[in-house]
Amino acid sequence: AAGPALLWKTEAIGNGYGSPTVTADRIYICGEIDTTGYLFAFDHQGKLIWKTDYGKEWVVSYQGSRCAPTVAGDLIYVCSGLGNVVCIEAKTGAKKWSVDMRGQLHGRFTLFGHAESSLVEGDRVFLVPGGADTNVVAMNRFTGKILWVNKGRGEIPGYNAPYLIRLPKRNILVTFSAYTMLGIDAATGELLWTHGQDNVPVAERKPGNGDTHSNTVIYEDGYIYYIAGDGNCAVKLALSNDGTAIKQVWRNKTIDNYMGGFVKRGNYLFTCVSEKKQLKCLDAGTGLATDSLKCGVGSVIWADGLLYYYNQRGEVDLVKPDPRKMEILGSFKVTAGTKEHFSHPVIHDGVLYIRHGKAFMAYNIKAK
Repeated sequence: AAGPALLWKTEAIGNGYGSPTVTADRIYICGEIDTTGYLFAFDHQGKLIWKTDYGKEWVVSYQGSRCAPTVAGDLIYVCSGLGNVVCIEAKTGAKKWSVDMRGQLHGRFTLFGHAESSLVEGDRVFLVPGGADTNVVAMNRFTGKILWVNKGRGEIPGYNAPYLIRLPKRNILVTFSAYTMLGIDAATGELLWTHGQDNVPVAERKPGNGDTHSNTVIYEDGYIYYIAGDGNCAVKLALSNDGTAIKQVWRNKTIDNYMGGFVKRGNYLFTCVSEKKQLKCLDAGTGLATDSLKCGVGSVIWADGLLYYYNQRGEVDLVKPDPRKMEILGSFKVTAGTKEHFSHPVIHDGVLYIRHGKAFMAYNIKAK
């Protein structure tokens, strides 16, 4: 009745909304303390190994860190809400290099600050400064040197963590700017295609109005799925075999999920809807809803055949993902921490990690 056993918790990570990144022996998470951003490294027992400052953090609206750290080999990449990208050694916490996306790459803020988690592939790290001339960039991940620049549509960023589609002939970087989904050749930086978000007329576009696209896309078997509650809502696109063209298959305008993520399992999508405060199941073939569950607005992940749903009331629900009749199998309340319950949960090796503001908790969810 009290929920899973709490293995450990800390309230020393500072303000923030970014989720942890868990590796075989470490846990990395970002937070803001007294306007400075820090990357914290813990072991799996919750012992602090090191913390490294990565410069000033966002304190204007929804104060605190945004990104989840990106771990690639022995290096970690973080991005502050102010657009400072820093490469840090995983073992020691030493800073290798940094780039100020606003000052050096002509980047621009969104209403709530930069919120992307960097994408790393091979020797490259991809970022969205959101500049009119430097909209999306690829940099050498070991040095920070710019490899290519794409102007996109010249829009500010869309809070999105990029996704990489791997095809036989090319890899495609997929991300959002304020009113456009972009498909870019990851090797050359060539803009291959776009998908405009048409919910807000051009004359009414401004920061905070129709530009919040926080959910990373999903690609599977020739199709791209995305959910942009502040844009075109739920959409399925067919991608050509060579990756140079897209065609819309369906669009469901009722799925207004802004930042809760979504899961695809088999022929079904699981996602929240904001206005009706529900968890929804969609048929991936048609885009139509097959079932809904009243459990608030939240973020959803999948593990071992079940959904874990962390809603903005602070409740964590274990959900049986039956497409015809979803069912809550258990629930508990997160009581530690303050401010909004926006962070996505993470599961690693039978441990559920929850971040709520300054509080960071590890719960034992292993089967007995």
